[in-house]
Amino acid sequence: MVVIRLARGGAKKRPFYNIVAADSRNRRDGRFIERVGFYNPLATGAAQSLSINGERLAYWEQNGARLSPTVARLVKQNAKASQAAA
Repeated sequence: MVVIRLARGGAKKRPFYNIVAADSRNRRDGRFIERVGFYNPLATGAAQSLSINGERLAYWEQNGARLSPTVARLVKQNAKASQAAA
């Protein structure tokens, strides 16, 4: 099964996460199918903290991919932020 989840990157004590579509049997930071976006929890100033490609996310959801609980929360947060900006 394909799952949309976070893959950790960055340095020690400086996390950076890629939002990826991956086979659920692969390791968290292992092989993935496609990068859908990123999440930077330590972004400050003008740096972007969350970016999600909505078209690709919708494509994977239509093809049966499931969102991890954390990614589902981030997608919801991103939708609220985009509505507030509009």
